[in-house]
Amino acid sequence: MQVSIRSALLRTLAVAGLASAAFWAIAQPAAAADPRGRWVTESGNLEVEIASCGAALCGTVTKVLGNRSMSSEGASMKPVDGRSPLGMKLLDGFVPVNAADTERPTEWSGEIYNRENGKTYRCRMALGNGTDASGQLVLRAYVGIPLFGKTQHWQRVTADAGVQAPN
Repeated sequence: MQVSIRSALLRTLAVAGLASAAFWAIAQPAAAADPRGRWVTESGNLEVEIASCGAALCGTVTKVLGNRSMSSEGASMKPVDGRSPLGMKLLDGFVPVNAADTERPTEWSGEIYNRENGKTYRCRMALGNGTDASGQLVLRAYVGIPLFGKTQHWQRVTADAGVQAPN
């Protein structure tokens, strides 16, 4: 009798565990469709961790990888901001563009800081082309309206600390 009660209890716990895992898989956004995580900037200079900061998303520099200019191909970066980039918040206040799309947003709006000129710009952020998660984070910094700006494609850092190749 005691063995069957123990077996029944173990089966019940196992089923409850599977149900809980299934619930969280449905309730949480898929990792590939979520910008949270580590990304390498287009220039390859920085690794940026995107995480929740209150109700928004922010991006903080976690690793310095190089010193290449974003505006001049092949040139070294000469930042106006002389502070160390390590720990610097480059992305700030990113919230879903469509206020009704808070459950599984595909595009966010916030601000991006440019160390090279020391200015902060409005920015749109999307995964891939907005409909898929191609391993790229598309950031479009702009002045005034999104039509006038510069687009960057950041690559997700995989668990083995390598950059994920684009699909």
